[in-house]
Amino acid sequence: MPIPSLSVRRAVSDDAARIDALYGQLVADTARCVLPERLQALSEDPRTALLVAEIDGQVCATVLVSLCEDVMYGRQPFAVVENIVVDAAARNRGVGAALMREVEAFCAATDCSKIMLLSSVDRTDAHRFFERCGFDGSIKRGLVKYRRSFA
Repeated sequence: MPIPSLSVRRAVSDDAARIDALYGQLVADTARCVLPERLQALSEDPRTALLVAEIDGQVCATVLVSLCEDVMYGRQPFAVVENIVVDAAARNRGVGAALMREVEAFCAATDCSKIMLLSSVDRTDAHRFFERCGFDGSIKRGLVKYRRSFA
């Protein structure tokens, strides 16, 4: 059942501390640094959407979606979804699904050819959620190389 007071919007600079706290539930990396001015810049970028979900006016989830240029399908971009996190207290209430619907609407409005995301291998609950949202983990294999490993 949907939450009546649930809303999704673009993040603004005032959301920085809450987004950082959500990221703390996603990763233990103490180098996290969510800058208000970066959130402000992203709120004005038509090719990127940093979204937050609120329940009763309190930010409880976030997701980033970025459009990437491509040449395979004319001018169609593809999208990458990153850093989706729903506060532990708000899970299993439709919040993540609401965020992903907004991601899909953003991507449909920009004629994306596909949406891609990576998820840590041990986040099996998240994988099931993504599959319920229509993502298929059996089609491609995701690989990542972090900055610390750059040559």
